[in-house]
Amino acid sequence: MPKLALRSLLSGGCVALITVAAHRLLPVNATTVGFTYLLLVLVIASTWGFIEAALASVLATVAFNLFFLPPVGALTIADPQNWVALFSFLGTALIASRLSAKAERRAQEAIARRQDVEHLYTFSRSILLIDGSESFPKQLAQALAEAFAMDAVVLYDRRTDQMFRGGPGEFEGLDDQLRESARHGASFADAKKNRFITAIRLGSEPIAALALQGAGMPDSVLQGIANLVAIGLERARAQDLAHQIEAARRSEQLRTTLLDAMAHEFKTPLTSIRAATTALLAEPGQPLETRTELLAIADEEAERLRLLIDDSIEMARLDAEEIDLNREPVAAAELVRDAVASMKPLSEDRDLVLACEDPLPTLYLDLRLIRLAIRQILDNALKYSPPGAPVSVRVATENGMLAIEITDQGKGIAPEEQGRIFERFYRGQSTSRQIPGSGLGLSIARSIVHAHGGALSATSRPGETTFRITLPVDGKGEPR
Repeated sequence: MPKLALRSLLSGGCVALITVAAHRLLPVNATTVGFTYLLLVLVIASTWGFIEAALASVLATVAFNLFFLPPVGALTIADPQNWVALFSFLGTALIASRLSAKAERRAQEAIARRQDVEHLYTFSRSILLIDGSESFPKQLAQALAEAFAMDAVVLYDRRTDQMFRGGPGEFEGLDDQLRESARHGASFADAKKNRFITAIRLGSEPIAALALQGAGMPDSVLQGIANLVAIGLERARAQDLAHQIEAARRSEQLRTTLLDAMAHEFKTPLTSIRAATTALLAEPGQPLETRTELLAIADEEAERLRLLIDDSIEMARLDAEEIDLNREPVAAAELVRDAVASMKPLSEDRDLVLACEDPLPTLYLDLRLIRLAIRQILDNALKYSPPGAPVSVRVATENGMLAIEITDQGKGIAPEEQGRIFERFYRGQSTSRQIPGSGLGLSIARSIVHAHGGALSATSRPGETTFRITLPVDGKGEPR
């Protein structure tokens, strides 16, 4: 049964109940009955509305006339009292229902405004939580569709001339109108389809256009959405600019750091070469054994200088984030032995202890890059080892992977810093001023290992730190 019919039936039932009670059960005077009918009409009008109240007022007038106004039992409108009663009930029903409807409408408007504010707040929070995993305007359109339960949202960015869509529905055929809105600030509306197109302005200049399809909304809410989208787009552009500035600064810092590091590293072999050649030139008649020893020193340091130059070239290549692997078959044992041997001139009074499982497999990798990664970790271990303390290197195969563990006996890495040691330019606070370095070595080593499909990790406790490299033995590892 429809609600209106049920309510009308209940209204008539209430009038009949009052009539029976006042006429049969609790005999009262006509004035009391009239006020009771009037109270009933007020209650019905405020609860259900005008139609039910009007019906109740007509029925109450008829009952009042038949049972309580003389002549009792005769339906007559001749007596002016009946007209007064009828118009009193009808007037009361009209005024009360209108007041009730107005109050209800205002309550609904207040609820709708509160919901609009909540949706705007949700949307503003979504803008702040947008990350860099996907295009910012794309996430902005999707967040708007979710916050306001829109069927479809299309955001046109004038700067990039791209359309970004959100929501489950389709919103096609309005590209030209969106471009027109973004260029000239025009607005379009299709009330039948609940479609709206509005310009997104930054100040007075249109920078984008927004198309919405879904439930209608007040102009104030639409303008609030447009303002939030404008703020979001401007925030995204500010972040892009900040990233570009930071990238340029880091690139310049990297170049400066590499130049300083190369100048420092090149001094040692150049000094040894110069000392050997100066000694030969100063005394050409030295014994053959002495001249051979000096030439051997010069040759060894020249080879070390060549390796430093190769490493510098590779580091510059890695900075450009273009890690092109030139894979070739490499004997694992020979690879590690060569890397350890190349670091012995820098070990000073520290022993480099190598323990290799036998036999070790042949790997398919970029020899120069992997050797550079091992050298970077060995250099780090030597820097942080106390005088006289050995640095151990253990090589073995485990679960189809080649594992290289490099352990030093330095102070160890503080727990709060262990998660950051592979970041570019990061150096521990306790050692950055005591031990020279650029903060690049571990970052470069990790990039190389990941490019080969391997992993580089570190475990540390006071008095011992171990870096562990794992590389796929089959040589088919994909970059991580």
